[in-house]
Amino acid sequence: MDGVDTALVEIKDHHSQLLGTRFLPYPSSLKMNLLALQHPMENELEAAAKIANQLSELYAESVRQLLEKTGMQAYQIAAIGNHGQTIRHRPDQGFTLQIGNNALLAELTDITVVGDFRSRDVAAGGQGAPLVPAFHQAMFADAKKNRAIINIGGIANITYLAKNQVMMGFDSGPGNMLMDAWTSLHLGKPYDEAGSWAATGVILETMLDDMLAEPYFTMLPPKSTGRDLFNEHWLKQHLPYTQPRSEDVARTLVALTAHSIFHAMNKACDKVDEIYLCGGGAHNDLLVKDLKNLFGENITIAKTDVLGVDADWVEAMCFAWLAKQSLEHNPANLPLVTGAKGLRILGAIYPR
Repeated sequence: MDGVDTALVEIKDHHSQLLGTRFLPYPSSLKMNLLALQHPMENELEAAAKIANQLSELYAESVRQLLEKTGMQAYQIAAIGNHGQTIRHRPDQGFTLQIGNNALLAELTDITVVGDFRSRDVAAGGQGAPLVPAFHQAMFADAKKNRAIINIGGIANITYLAKNQVMMGFDSGPGNMLMDAWTSLHLGKPYDEAGSWAATGVILETMLDDMLAEPYFTMLPPKSTGRDLFNEHWLKQHLPYTQPRSEDVARTLVALTAHSIFHAMNKACDKVDEIYLCGGGAHNDLLVKDLKNLFGENITIAKTDVLGVDADWVEAMCFAWLAKQSLEHNPANLPLVTGAKGLRILGAIYPR
């Protein structure tokens, strides 16, 4: 929930190439309003509709700037794949909600928009998430290696690409979400760069064990999660009664992300030869160090950059790929990952 990632992607046959990128941060007022929408509030329907329009104006501006940067014209773009901003994820209750007015975005850009990728999978009995494993499989699978792709955004999700098995994917639990919330509360910064502040603290072992006792961590895939569970209220419930140092809590939250990823992979995945990281968490040096210590020196851990795909842009590229799948009427969910009853074509199309 930091801003808009916009990626210009050329897809030919089975190859996706990143041609340009643009990031626009959310204004602080927009971020505050989005966080407020994570929970029931007065007149939330009207608030959500207004914020959806505001988001689409920001999306359109980001697209405009990226086209200008790359020298492209709107007519040269096949479609915009727009994920939108998640404000509720309740597949157990039969819905997931990502806001952003796709009709308005099509009007503002004069480009076909594909959005609402998750709802069809949920309607088919699935979690609607994670959706990136299908793209990870297309981009990173190797016939000779057992690979895991770990996307560490607000939530961390794992794609297991075994060389001789059916792939699998699931959300392991919090990625940067709790770390960022704690950093914002105590430092007034959106995130702890490289984990440098957390590195000054020590792990509160009792607190870590208490958090790892969360029932979600023991569930087997298919499973997905989000801010509906792992939020500031959840964190407050697990804080020690004694007043801990804020840097010690920060250090413990880094350990939580690392341990929940490690335990999830041990529980659900077989042999792993290589691990590749993407998302903002790939830049958290302390988190990466924790992962390397947990997995040991026999497993390679690196960013997806070494595979030719910038770790910061894997997810944005994925939604361009999902848009193409939708336009070509190709199924893009993976029932073994999401738990849906079968393959489904994802996304709603808003023609230019």
